[in-house]
Amino acid sequence: MVVIAKTIVNFAAQSFFKIFMEDNIITIIVQDIDGREVNIDAPIDMGLSLMEVLKASDYDILATCGGMALCATCCIDVLDGEEKLNEMGDEEYAMLDTLPDLLPNSRLSCQLYLNAKMDGLKVKLH
Repeated sequence: MVVIAKTIVNFAAQSFFKIFMEDNIITIIVQDIDGREVNIDAPIDMGLSLMEVLKASDYDILATCGGMALCATCCIDVLDGEEKLNEMGDEEYAMLDTLPDLLPNSRLSCQLYLNAKMDGLKVKLH
């Protein structure tokens, strides 16, 4: 009887997670400087930027300015899903314009706040 009760509780907990939590998680594909790709699951209901998620995932992101778009040390290249991102603001554009290795798909990860549309976004670290 106890085993059946535990099974029911576990099933209910898994169902709860799938219904209420799964919708709040997206996957970002990160390619490091060595070309290795890793999928990172990230919550979209906490107001986090991509920079914060990358730092929390132990990637070497300096983020010297703390996410204020003042240093460009969190620059990434968007490999797939650029159309999923918000438009670049003037501050971000001005900071990116100072980089010698700027690519058309470069963005500041501190300016990319996670949302459901970003699921499957693929980025490359500098």
